Amino acid sequence: QVQLVESGGGLVQAGGSLRLSCTASGRTFSSYAMGWFRQAPGKEREFVAAIRRNSGSTYYEDSVKGRFTISRDNAKNTVDLQMNSLKPEDTAVYYCAATIRPILLSVSQYDYWGQGTQVTVSS
Repeated sequence: QVQLVESGGGLVQAGGSLRLSCTASGRTFSSYAMGWFRQAPGKEREFVAAIRRNSGSTYYEDSVKGRFTISRDNAKNTVDLQMNSLKPEDTAVYYCAATIRPILLSVSQYDYWGQGTQVTVSS
């Protein structure tokens, strides 16, 4: 089992940057692919970015490509999301999640979730 704790959210002006971090408990972190999702008020949770176990492949939702970067450090049990050129439409609660399944873009494929961290981008 994996427990996930996100940090790094906050309020930022449009065009600014934030770095989210997710720390996992347990000794099997490197066995899991990791993802970041977000949920805005009144909307469904949506995929943002994902990274495979060995950091060999990364995936991004189209609207964040070129602005967000996902990375992981298996020695530290962490996965980060660097968010640049933030826009008001990026405002949401951001969640990190872990999965052993090969499909990474779907909410239903993830087994473990953090509690979320709020990101607010003002215009």
